[in-house]
Amino acid sequence: MRNPTSVPRVAVIIPGYRCETTISAVIQSLPDWVASIIYVDDDSPDDALEVVRGLQSSNPRITILQHAANQGVGGAVLSGYREAVAQGADVLVKMDSDGQMDPQYLPKLLQPILEGKADYTKGNRFLHFSKISAMPFLRRLGNVGLSFLVKAASGYWNVFDPTNGYTALHAAVFPLLDCERVDRRFFFESSLLAELGILRAVVRDVPIPARYGKEKSSLSELDALVNFPFRLAKKFLRRILIQYFVRDFSAFSLFLILGLMLMIFGVGWGAYYWWQSIQQGVPATTGTVMIAVLPLMVGIELIIQSIALDIHNVPSEPIQSQFTAGFW
Repeated sequence: MRNPTSVPRVAVIIPGYRCETTISAVIQSLPDWVASIIYVDDDSPDDALEVVRGLQSSNPRITILQHAANQGVGGAVLSGYREAVAQGADVLVKMDSDGQMDPQYLPKLLQPILEGKADYTKGNRFLHFSKISAMPFLRRLGNVGLSFLVKAASGYWNVFDPTNGYTALHAAVFPLLDCERVDRRFFFESSLLAELGILRAVVRDVPIPARYGKEKSSLSELDALVNFPFRLAKKFLRRILIQYFVRDFSAFSLFLILGLMLMIFGVGWGAYYWWQSIQQGVPATTGTVMIAVLPLMVGIELIIQSIALDIHNVPSEPIQSQFTAGFW
């Protein structure tokens, strides 16, 4: 264990792909107190690797990892996480190589983790109202829809902007992650949030405006709304099963079961007698209709109550405290 008075070691992981024109400025903009800069070349076809090698000769903080085949942004970040932990880093920061993430906000990103108030922090471009206009409209629109789906899948109803790649993770949390379930490509940030939710780690948003230049985003939030829902649905079902039926059985569990049973009964009963009335040409009686409507209404109310309970059950106790008593 490191001496309690020592300064936390911060490692910045930069996944690199087609970034030869921007990577030099990104690395050189990092403050001196960053202990380690880990550049992960994800089989980039340009000369980005040579650019970083040129910087490495005069900057001993730089470590270069090179993938023989492209693994996607998630694969590159996970490689960087492993290297940073092996180097003894305390906090693992992920920055993109396109220059859209301003290093002046690093202290704000790190503060909740260093103060023991969070296990994972992420930028939120939507908390700066004056800066939102700089975000392309379609990106804003897609992000709103995607954020709601990620909230439900992860259980982090208190966060927004799920595809924001400016993040920091407490190093003690990384070994607890099921990395096999973390997506290697553009679903990376969303799947990481879902896995953190399984761990009940505390996640905090930090207001950080993005810097939009001429670089074109490789991920469209509108495309994500088409490709992500099925994956997020699986993450949601896994979270509900583990959180409310394997590890615990609470009011949420009871409301969910009863609500679904009543809704299924109401819909089934109503559909059967509706079909019967069509076949026989005789309208269903008021009593028959009420037997369908009442369970359906009560079932919907129970489902709404279960959602409210889930929203109030957002993790609030950082799990880093289990590993870092007297650490800093």
